[in-house]
Amino acid sequence: MATPAKSIGRGPDHFINRIGLTVVYVGELLRHRAYTRFLHWAYGIFFFLALISGFGIYMPWIFRWFTPLFGGGAMTRMLHPWFGLGFVFFFGLQALNWLTLMAWGPGDTRWMKRLKDYVTHRDSIEPPDVGFFNAGQKAQFWEIVGGCIAYVTTGVIMWFPEIFGRWLVAVSYVIHDISALIMLAGIFIHIYLSTIGEPGTMQAMTRGTVSEAWAWTHHPAWYKDVTGRDPQQALEEARRKLNETAGVSGK
Repeated sequence: MATPAKSIGRGPDHFINRIGLTVVYVGELLRHRAYTRFLHWAYGIFFFLALISGFGIYMPWIFRWFTPLFGGGAMTRMLHPWFGLGFVFFFGLQALNWLTLMAWGPGDTRWMKRLKDYVTHRDSIEPPDVGFFNAGQKAQFWEIVGGCIAYVTTGVIMWFPEIFGRWLVAVSYVIHDISALIMLAGIFIHIYLSTIGEPGTMQAMTRGTVSEAWAWTHHPAWYKDVTGRDPQQALEEARRKLNETAGVSGK
């Protein structure tokens, strides 16, 4: 059984949500509507276009085979700032979409103090106060916000070097490149957690849904808010059913 999620979820009632129907099956919860998913893939694509073209421009002795993908060195240099602006534009829309959800709270500070437990999967489920986003996701969000500011500021300076002068342009190159490398490291962590690290996460940005088990495991406060059920109790019920099933099959 499937139900169309037209009026479920967070974010503005954008026209993309109306034309991008999201189907939520039994045992699933709506995580991201079509508008959010569209923005996510849009700025993701522009980020990697900017990254690849940037590597081809600034390190041609290593990545000289990147520039032919964009029509040569001159065309790559022309396209790179527009790829960057595309990334900043679409992420800016996402930032507005998620601004309230990304507000930092006392629970996020507590989460960061137990980061080692999160990395080592010490607990079966996340702390009960972890909502729609955990502190790690919020930290990456604000890192990207800062990176976007750095990209735009330094990018404009490098785009019009005759206006700002040689010294400021040289400093901008360094800040621009460091910001890109920091963001790239965060993206690698994001890709890992979305695939191997936390199975079932990728589905949130493809179909827009997650399993209830994923929700109570990684975002128990959000699970309780959406369903009205206790996440710890849901986990115990799932374990009991699994044990009962294993007992029946073992007979």
